Amino acid sequence: MIEALIFDFDGVILETETPDFASWQEIFAEHGCALPRADWCAAIGLGATAMPFSPYDLLETQVGRRVDRDAVRERRHRRYLELVAAENIMAGVETLIADAHRAGLKLGVASSSDRAWVRGHLERLGLMDHFTTIKTADDVKRTKPHPDLYLAATEALGVRPDTALALEDSANGVTAARRAGLYCVAIPNAMTRELALDHADLRLISLTEMSLREILSVLETQRR
Repeated sequence: MIEALIFDFDGVILETETPDFASWQEIFAEHGCALPRADWCAAIGLGATAMPFSPYDLLETQVGRRVDRDAVRERRHRRYLELVAAENIMAGVETLIADAHRAGLKLGVASSSDRAWVRGHLERLGLMDHFTTIKTADDVKRTKPHPDLYLAATEALGVRPDTALALEDSANGVTAARRAGLYCVAIPNAMTRELALDHADLRLISLTEMSLREILSVLETQRR
């Protein structure tokens, strides 16, 4: 029986994945270069410190010279924040949270992003008070795809991993949840729709596709 829902943050609660990629795309385009979408998407969910490649290194390799990394970093980050600020809570999130409260389920967040980023946006969106625990990269030694974040979140919520459901948008996030022993529903966004998410228990187009009751019913049937 499911006792808790644990949300990923980036790409599940707030669409930050597309703005992140778009802001880097603009930088590469300004230098007459292109950022491979496939390489970027494969790294989604890992967290900034675990990126398998450096956009700065890739940019310098393509232009054939060193770039002013400080200037690129400042411009890229400013543009990223502008794009994210224009985003609202992703479809279905608020309804799912309300349904979870009515069902008596505990709520948490497990994100590979840093604490200030996640908490700052949850406050801005008016969602902070809904979550009993928020675990981020600042709370564990290893981020996704390792299970540490989900194990920390379930421990803080006082539930066994096999009684918790993770909501994820990336292959790395699904891997982390499954390694921790949680059920997992994948809700890919515009950046992750082409990734292999077959290791999730259920894949939805968006959180508006099924009600919480329907999701739980499907999962319970699958695990019998």
